Amino acid sequence: MNLDWIKPADRLGSLPPYVFARLDELKVRAREQGLDLIDLGMGNPDGPTPQPVVEAAIAALQNPANHGYPPFEGTASFRRTITDWYYRRYNVKLDPEGEALPLLGSKEGLTHLAIAYVNPGDLVLVPSPAYPAHFRGPLIAGATIHSLILKPDNGWLIDVAAIPEAIAQQAKILYFNYPSNPTAATAPREFFEEIVDFARHYEILLVHDLCYAELAFDGYQPTSLLEIPGAKEIGVEFHTLSKTYNMAGWRVGFVVGNRHIVQGLRTLKTNLDYGIFAALQTAAETALQLPDVYLHDVQARYRTRRDFLIEGLAELGWTVPKPNATMYLWVPCPVGVGSTDFALSVLQETGVVVTPGNAFGSGGEGYVRVSLIADCDRLSEALRRFKQAGICYKPGTLVASSD
Repeated sequence: MNLDWIKPADRLGSLPPYVFARLDELKVRAREQGLDLIDLGMGNPDGPTPQPVVEAAIAALQNPANHGYPPFEGTASFRRTITDWYYRRYNVKLDPEGEALPLLGSKEGLTHLAIAYVNPGDLVLVPSPAYPAHFRGPLIAGATIHSLILKPDNGWLIDVAAIPEAIAQQAKILYFNYPSNPTAATAPREFFEEIVDFARHYEILLVHDLCYAELAFDGYQPTSLLEIPGAKEIGVEFHTLSKTYNMAGWRVGFVVGNRHIVQGLRTLKTNLDYGIFAALQTAAETALQLPDVYLHDVQARYRTRRDFLIEGLAELGWTVPKPNATMYLWVPCPVGVGSTDFALSVLQETGVVVTPGNAFGSGGEGYVRVSLIADCDRLSEALRRFKQAGICYKPGTLVASSD
C-alpha cells in the first residue's frame, strides 16, 4: 500500500535536523564496530543521584497517597520548597500559590511556554548559539525566529544595543540563558539590568533558563533574573534538578516568576499532562533541601575536570578560556574546519564524542562543546587518543603529530 499520504504536520518540517539524534546513531555504529567510546557529547551528569534523594523517593513510593494523579500545579509542598529555595538562594520572594509551577524537566516547560504564548508569525528573539529548546519550541509554535548572533569578543553576551529598532518593536519573547549552554559564558548583574530595561521598554516577555544556577566555581555566584527590580513583571525563570543533583532521568524542573505567564503555561499543561509523579516531587523537595556541602562536592568535581582538561588541551595547542560555571568547555575548531566535520573526525579517529557547535544554531559554527561528564582518568585517555591520532589545534588545518 502506498502510504505517501501519511504526512506529519508542517510544523515538524520547520525543525532543523536534531544533531543529538544523529550523534546517537553514530555512537551506536561505533560501538557495533567495537570502539570504546568516551562520550563527552551530551550534558548528562555521570554521578549517582544523592542517596538521601533516592531514599526519599523509595519512602514516597510506599505511600499509597502518592499513587494517584498528582495536582496539575504540583503538590503544595513541592511548590513551597521551590519558593523557599529561591528566597534562600537569591532573597527573592515568590508566592507558591501562583508564581511557581513544577515541570517534567525544564526542556518540556521551555517548549510548552512557546506553544502557550506564540502565535504563528510572532517574532521571537533567540541567541545563537543557544540550547536547542530555546529555538525549537518557538519553531514548533510557528514563530519567526530572529537570531542574535553571539560573539566571543563580547564574552558571548547578547548585545541589546545591536538589535535593530524594527526588530525590537516586533519582538514578543526573548529566550536567554546565563550561565550559558553551550558557551559556558556568564553574565554580570549589569547585563541582567540592561536586558530588563530593554524588555520593559519594548514590552518583550523574558524567558531565562537558569539550569546551571549552582554549577559555579572560583567564588562566582550566578544571577537570577528575578533578583532584578521589575523583572518579575515581565519574565519567568526556568530551573532543573537534572544537573546539580544528577537527576537527569527523573525529569523534574520548575518555572517561577510572573504569575500570569506561569498560569498561562499551567493552562496549557492541564490539557497535555498530569504533572510529575507525586513521589518524585517528594524526592525533589529533599534535593532542594540538601546541605551546601553536597553542592561544594559537585562543584569541586567539575572544577577539577575543567582544570585538567583545559591544561591537557593546551598541550595540544588549544587556548580555552576557563569558565566560571556550567559543565562544559566551548572549544574552537581548527580554522577552516567545520564543527560537524571536526566532531565526526574526532569520533571516527579517537572514539571520543563531542558536540558540533552548529547543533546550537549557526552562531555556534566553528566550535565544539565538550561536556565534563567523565572522570579525569577517562579525560586523560581522551587526550592520549587525541595526541596519538594527531588531533590538535593549529590555525587552518588538522595536523598529524610526528609521534
